[in-house]
Amino acid sequence: MTDGARKDFAGTRLEDADFSGARLHSSNFENLKITDSWLYNADISGEIDGLRINGVEVAPLVEAELDRLFPQRLKLRANDPAGLRVAWTMLEGVWQTTVARARALPGPVLDTRVDEEWSFTETLRHLIFATDCWLRRMVLQIERPYHPWGMAGSWLTDPAALGIDPAATPSLEAVLQVRRERMHSVKQKIDAVTAEELERVCVPPDAPGHPNEPRSVLHCLHVILNEEWQHSTYANRDLAVLEARPI
Repeated sequence: MTDGARKDFAGTRLEDADFSGARLHSSNFENLKITDSWLYNADISGEIDGLRINGVEVAPLVEAELDRLFPQRLKLRANDPAGLRVAWTMLEGVWQTTVARARALPGPVLDTRVDEEWSFTETLRHLIFATDCWLRRMVLQIERPYHPWGMAGSWLTDPAALGIDPAATPSLEAVLQVRRERMHSVKQKIDAVTAEELERVCVPPDAPGHPNEPRSVLHCLHVILNEEWQHSTYANRDLAVLEARPI
């Protein structure tokens, strides 16, 4: 398989294109239309909203099935302080179990990528970045909120401008220490938040960073909850693969 450099296909129409066996990562398919195509054995994951397949909007069906399989997901939609506290406690338990599962594997394995996705350590570094974005930058209004070990997707083209070190290779234990500090900060905010504050609109500081649009405190906390949940599912998916490999 040939790896291609980043290309911009916005507005492009591709005729008779063969993507069999291809891998598309961190791609933007907003307003994409696919017709008369073959999706045998396709595997699609990501943020889904408004996707229609053969005329049927599938996102609500996917959400309903995920809720059936994982009823604890319903807690993530809480819109009041008490419900948010319940959701965060649930996520703390999920990650406690996940980290314990990871520690049962040899240390170097946790820096291994499965199917070219982030390693376990890198996943934790991404969650540090997510907390820095949505709690520290937005809710707490810290102008330089980013830890140098944070990891973002390829969409962040100049992480060094935010004080992030793309070449950093911290150990799992060092990352876990920062991760515990960030999780404690989220817990403190959720424990103290009031119904009135959830409606407060957070305007991003003038300093460069992400996000760049005003959002309510509730929206910011929901992003954090969803990031925590989604990446716990990815982490456990990949841990299962690593566990099955011969040591």
